Amino acid sequence: MWLLDQWAERHIIEAQSKGEFEGLPGTGEPLVLDDDSHVPPELRAGFRLLKNARCLPPELEQRREAIQLLEILAGIRKDDPSYQEVSRRLSLLELKLRQAGLNTEFLHGEYADKLLQKIHDE
Repeated sequence: MWLLDQWAERHIIEAQSKGEFEGLPGTGEPLVLDDDSHVPPELRAGFRLLKNARCLPPELEQRREAIQLLEILAGIRKDDPSYQEVSRRLSLLELKLRQAGLNTEFLHGEYADKLLQKIHDE
C-alpha cells in the first residue's frame, strides 16, 4: 500500500472509531454514481475532478452562454436598444456551435420554449 493510502486509511479508521461517520445525511441509502463506463479508466478521476469543479469543455460552455442569451432575449422587448446586440451575439454563438458540429435545435421552437420555462421554474 502506498504511503498516502496508509495515511488516509489510518485517518478513516480513527474517524470511524470516534463515530464521526454516524448520522451523516444519506446514511443507509444507495450511492448515486455517474455512469462513466464510456470514459477510459485512466481519465475518470480527472474528468470527475473537472466536473465537480464545474469546468465545461468550450462547446458546452458556449451552449450554456447561448441559453443565457436566449433567456435575456425572452425578457426584453424587440424595440429595446440592447435587443439587437444580444440577438447578434446569439446568432454568432449559434454559428460557432454549428461549426463545431453541435446541434442548435435547442435554441429554436418548442424545445427552446420548454427550456426557458424550466430555467424560470428553477
